[in-house]
Amino acid sequence: MRTPVFELHIRPMFRATDKAHMGFAVDLWDYDDVVANADGILARLQSDMPPSETGGPWPEEWVTLFQRWKDGARKRLDLGTATFAFQQGSTRTTITATGTFPAAGVEGWLQLESETDTSKTYVLYFEAPDTPVGGTPQAFTLKESYLSTDTRSVFVHSSAGTQQLH
Repeated sequence: MRTPVFELHIRPMFRATDKAHMGFAVDLWDYDDVVANADGILARLQSDMPPSETGGPWPEEWVTLFQRWKDGARKRLDLGTATFAFQQGSTRTTITATGTFPAAGVEGWLQLESETDTSKTYVLYFEAPDTPVGGTPQAFTLKESYLSTDTRSVFVHSSAGTQQLH
């Protein structure tokens, strides 16, 4: 069974209405806040959170997944390091990240993090294996593309911060 990961499994379960409802006490989309308040969040999920007027209670399998994450490694993704390139073609625009993973068995990808009418931001995520594996870290080339008719500014968020590519 796969180890639950905050950015992949836990954060998406917290709906915008949950975040707004609990904003006075905890930022449900912030890893450190959720870790610091995990016991209290679980207790509320098991009893009365979220109330019916703000979305209703989570399905039991969501509560169980949150508890498994809380009681386990509280795994999260790492921000990756890479060299980025931006290439605009006649029909497709491609963002390329190249580098070497920090350890053997690490996987990575570019993911659209946010977008507005004027910009879009991608994040470079690395996921370490649940148990370390032997071997040499592998080089990688990761690509994300979209239609060239999309002329918004493009940013990439990585371990080096956020940089504008276009």
